[in-house]
Amino acid sequence: MKKNLSPPFVTLFFVLSIFIWSCQDSYLPDTLSGDEPSLKKKTIVDLTPKEQLGKELFFDKISSPDKMSCADCHGPAVGFTGPVAGINMLGSVYRGAVPQRFGNRKPPSAAYATLSPVFYFDEDEGIFEGGNFWDGRATGEHLGNPAADQALGPFLNPVEQNNPSKAAVLMQIAESKYAGLWEEVWGESIDYSTPEEINKNYDRVGLAIAAYEASAEVNAFSSKFDYYLAMGEEEGILNEEEMWGMELFNGKAMCSLCHPSEPDEDCGDMPALFTDFTFDNLGVPRNPDNPFYLMDEVYLYGGTPINPQGAAWIDPGLGGFLEHHPNPAWQAMASENWGKHKVPTLRNVGKSSGNEFPKAYMHNGVFKSLKEVVHFYNTRDVESWPPPEVSQNVNTDELGNLGLTDAEEDAIVAFMETLSDGYVVAE
Repeated sequence: MKKNLSPPFVTLFFVLSIFIWSCQDSYLPDTLSGDEPSLKKKTIVDLTPKEQLGKELFFDKISSPDKMSCADCHGPAVGFTGPVAGINMLGSVYRGAVPQRFGNRKPPSAAYATLSPVFYFDEDEGIFEGGNFWDGRATGEHLGNPAADQALGPFLNPVEQNNPSKAAVLMQIAESKYAGLWEEVWGESIDYSTPEEINKNYDRVGLAIAAYEASAEVNAFSSKFDYYLAMGEEEGILNEEEMWGMELFNGKAMCSLCHPSEPDEDCGDMPALFTDFTFDNLGVPRNPDNPFYLMDEVYLYGGTPINPQGAAWIDPGLGGFLEHHPNPAWQAMASENWGKHKVPTLRNVGKSSGNEFPKAYMHNGVFKSLKEVVHFYNTRDVESWPPPEVSQNVNTDELGNLGLTDAEEDAIVAFMETLSDGYVVAE
């Protein structure tokens, strides 16, 4: 292991290749060109009109009755995931535009989400891959991009932005300050006069948001780890503990089996995304503070409880999505995928708005620190953890009794904290 080679503080202007390539053209940002953008102390991204339109939509409070935006649950300062400390410390699930209504899972990160492939079944491996949302249900089959499909969901979800219809969403956009930008991007003003126009323009909302989420402002590839890759190990960018953590991450801890730290050879020069886009049941305990358990009696939608099972509800994950999929072959595989959730990217996993800012981890937010997550991976089967929320299909091969020391756990955490975008080179 290399000793600490931390360089003296110098003013360093460096060029970091921000690769946002994907194996599919639909995920390419509109800003991509043959030139490598320059990243100095802070990257300033010039958005294309389409990306800017998506940003306006992302931050606009298009909802009813209370006003909330995509950014209210996917805050940039914390890696485009849940930005409210008090919520993260408890149930980790965010309220909707109707204050009494809650969803059932913590917000996943919107960063790097555009690089997920269209949901599919890998015949060779016998596993599902891709899509967005924790259960993969934003497949990308509709718009050719899982992030675009995903962006269409929250606007109409009664436990999220709660708009009554696609037309209601379009009406708010037509009255917005950026309505002219819409016309510039799509070559015509927004129209919701017929079902055909409504569907076409609502799809454009998703495509614009996905364009912003694919931009270098969201998928920045500007972490300390990226700087290390650009400058080389001999520059001493990563300190001794971080280098040790990377070695453990790729070796003894087996993290890289699902969160590969090397680029996918099939995707050319795109940097590692720290996810293989698969689904897994890690044996995570339920989060007893999840407010979704209370959606059984008091809070109704259309006269029906949002969660009829109440406190007995368990999260079926991918299996629940497959159970109702129109493909009968996929329906038949629901039980073997019960309780599995999408492997998230670890980029920005440690990013916070302050040293004491708590984030929530796993699909239900049950863990509140990276240290707790790593310790669970390490000791799930040898210490007294609560039982898994879903006991079937638990991964018993790659975690549970890793034999890591406390110092090794800390080193892995230190390495994961180098994956946060916005790294600033000290002077």
